[in-house]
Amino acid sequence: MEAATNKRRATRTTRDPQKTREAIMEVAGKLLAKDGPEGLSVSQVAQLVGVNRGTAYHHFPTREQLLDETKAWVSDKLRQQVFGDATGDNELEERREPRQIIERLANFAMDNPEFGRVWLYEVLRTGQPADDPFWRIYKQHIDKFVGSDYSQPGIDADVHAITLLVTVFMWPVWARNMVNSAAGRKRMAQRFTDEMLRMSLYGSLNKDKFPDLDKLKDLQGDASDPQPE
Repeated sequence: MEAATNKRRATRTTRDPQKTREAIMEVAGKLLAKDGPEGLSVSQVAQLVGVNRGTAYHHFPTREQLLDETKAWVSDKLRQQVFGDATGDNELEERREPRQIIERLANFAMDNPEFGRVWLYEVLRTGQPADDPFWRIYKQHIDKFVGSDYSQPGIDADVHAITLLVTVFMWPVWARNMVNSAAGRKRMAQRFTDEMLRMSLYGSLNKDKFPDLDKLKDLQGDASDPQPE
């Protein structure tokens, strides 16, 4: 029965080369998240997608090419999910609806936890987030927001950007164990969004109870402008 299913899937995908290519990268992304780069092979991906190895090698002649293009595809998929067709700073508004950005990130993370892991792993591996398509436009958005009058003064744009991404991709590790349906995942994404917005608007500490901490903000200056060493 499984063979018949794979045969039907192969027939559908080989009729559309672009869909075949995307199906291969989608499966490769999930394998990459599960087993790491060492566990990825073109032939294994071909078997899971339900296409013959010749077709898979036609699209990706080498394992390295499959690996590189899959990671780029994941980043672009994330960019499209969060920012649509915007590709640069001149297409970003200072005031994008905060709920929309966080909600799109949370929905992507809940629906595609494997891809979130792939993206984080690649950024950690290279140590060069500025080379990543999603990071570039995401960081431009954060910088533009922090520099506008829609934000509170004194925000460290780098810390703010990293905090949101790490938490949104870690959230499904815990949250997906509590739900088993699309509606449940949507509900968990909403829960994350609501709390991030609440923290952004109101914080988490009662400053009247921590007067010494409240004084620190007057001593720190502009945290988003690091001093040269």
